[in-house]
Amino acid sequence: MLANIVVDTFIEGGWVMWPILATFFLALCVILDRVVWWLRLRSRMRPEHQEQAREALGTGDFRRAWELTRDADDPYLANLAAGIGHAHTSMLASMQLHAMQWIEKSEARMWVISTMITLAPLLGLFGTVVGIMGSFSFVGDEQLAAEKVSGGIAEALIATAAGIGIAILCLLPYNFFRKRVSVLRGSFERWINHSELLVKSAKEHGHDLEGFALETQERFASRPKTQE
Repeated sequence: MLANIVVDTFIEGGWVMWPILATFFLALCVILDRVVWWLRLRSRMRPEHQEQAREALGTGDFRRAWELTRDADDPYLANLAAGIGHAHTSMLASMQLHAMQWIEKSEARMWVISTMITLAPLLGLFGTVVGIMGSFSFVGDEQLAAEKVSGGIAEALIATAAGIGIAILCLLPYNFFRKRVSVLRGSFERWINHSELLVKSAKEHGHDLEGFALETQERFASRPKTQE
């Protein structure tokens, strides 16, 4: 029953309802994609390992910190591994570049939702214009059919309502995802700054991260390549 009402309303909205429907499905696909991405990111988090890595870094146990981070799926641990591995050049720059990659991934395809928020109401407005023009085409007719006039107005209202509804439905998750991106960016900044402070503290106590990074790089470079 409800499905029949939806289909009938969709048909009454006119041909412009098809591009409006396309914007809805496109936005829905992107929203689902972003939900899955954020859930996977959350499942990768290892708070206990993060704390252990920070503790090892602060005490100068760089080998332990390296073992905890080098093969980790946790984005923060992987970020620290990138910094440790390039500490002999620039730990801070390496961690910032690595964090930027994650930020870019978190913002992927967000422009699609933003575009649909603007496009859907515009399509609804276009449907309004088309519907009203169809209604006015009967005004000069001597055999004025009130049914045709009201049908054009109904078409205009349905298209407008559909476009605005899609924009509202897209706006809520869009703002939520933007907030999550902002939180992720802030978390990476705090993580990087904290790691830098821990390294400086360890250096004041005689622990040289740059030397460890260079030694580690040379060790990996000296390993014989496996032959297939």
